Amino acid sequence: MEWFESWFDTPYYHLLYSNRDYTEAENFITKLTSELELSPNSKIIDLACGKGRHSVFLNKLGYDVLGLDLSRQSIEHNKQFENQTLMFDVHDMRNPIDADPMDAVFNLFTSFGYFDNENDDKKVFQSVYDALKPGGYFVLDYLNEVYVRHGIIPESTIIRGDIEFKILKKIEGRHIIKDIRFEDKGQSFHFFEKVKLHSLEAINSYASDCGFERIKIWGDYQLNEFQSTSPRCINLFKKN
Repeated sequence: MEWFESWFDTPYYHLLYSNRDYTEAENFITKLTSELELSPNSKIIDLACGKGRHSVFLNKLGYDVLGLDLSRQSIEHNKQFENQTLMFDVHDMRNPIDADPMDAVFNLFTSFGYFDNENDDKKVFQSVYDALKPGGYFVLDYLNEVYVRHGIIPESTIIRGDIEFKILKKIEGRHIIKDIRFEDKGQSFHFFEKVKLHSLEAINSYASDCGFERIKIWGDYQLNEFQSTSPRCINLFKKN
């Protein structure tokens, strides 16, 4: 089992990140869909949807949404939100997507770069390309390698309820590795996250090899223009 298969399926993962700013996320998604001029009832895939908050919000904006995630527990949780225009399914993003052609695929909040094998990264782009209508959009919201390398905080402690998460971060080769240790009910736990520091050039290479054209890069969730010091690297690709 790979690290993300076990860690993302635990309640501790969701507890650790329970302070995420969903107002900022919803504002970002609102700006993004407006910028793309996606008409009402457009079909969107939320790829790596987690517990479905962004899928639900997209659906409230009037879109026909399919939320996909590898975590069975997350998808089971999300089933309560389903309606005629919002569905969820367990899916490995490396595999072909069984769905009607889509207007857009969103991969948000660093939900890419988990794989050691470069071919797995390429498979993600290919599966997204094949799922889109001609002219469809792929939004890949990723970390900015330069920003991460300059701003890494090696040690931190995060308290959530009764649990104290001790976090160690380091850069090893092309990866940023987050080591997570904590205790709960007398038991010690150890997990880690490992995300590849893809360069802008590498990401564009994967995309263009599949037939995408990169038409824009934003540097933050306010959709400001990307610069080397930007906190995010939000890629907008179009299927030719």
